[in-house]
Amino acid sequence: MNGFAAVLVLLGVFWTQASALDSYVLKDPNKGYVTGTMTIDNGRNIVDVHIRSGAQSSDSIFDYSRGYIATRLFSRHACFILEINKKDIPELQEIGRTAFEKKVLREVYNRRNVWVQFQSAHSWFGDFKDWLRYGRPIERLCSGLPLYRLERAEPLRDPHGCAAAGIPGVLRLNICEKAK
Repeated sequence: MNGFAAVLVLLGVFWTQASALDSYVLKDPNKGYVTGTMTIDNGRNIVDVHIRSGAQSSDSIFDYSRGYIATRLFSRHACFILEINKKDIPELQEIGRTAFEKKVLREVYNRRNVWVQFQSAHSWFGDFKDWLRYGRPIERLCSGLPLYRLERAEPLRDPHGCAAAGIPGVLRLNICEKAK
């Protein structure tokens, strides 16, 4: 019987490590239809988000171990990089908890709005130094695209020229071009 208990304990340890990935279906908070998916890799401290919503379609990587978020906006054919600020961006565990609560309770609405800006004339193509800083997951997402550095901004009165990205119902990134 002790051998059986030991096997169960070992299986539990390996199962916990193997199930370090949590996947969620993301729904539009207003209309309720599926707009994307999110996978949380607790072992690597990465959140991988895929949104398919017409002109607002995007892929994002939240790399908490490196401290950066990269968002690829398909409508702009570009990649936008933001340094994670703990004041504005929820912790990895909070993202997972909020997504789980939304899945179970369906009524949780805990979305944060973060406004960021970029300068259109200040893009660059990533090189070896950039990919060392941002890491392999962001390199895979953004390689070959112009990169723009995002900086925190105040909410705009007229957000019509802005693109939305992030995690539906959890974190909305409003990406706007800086006025010249």
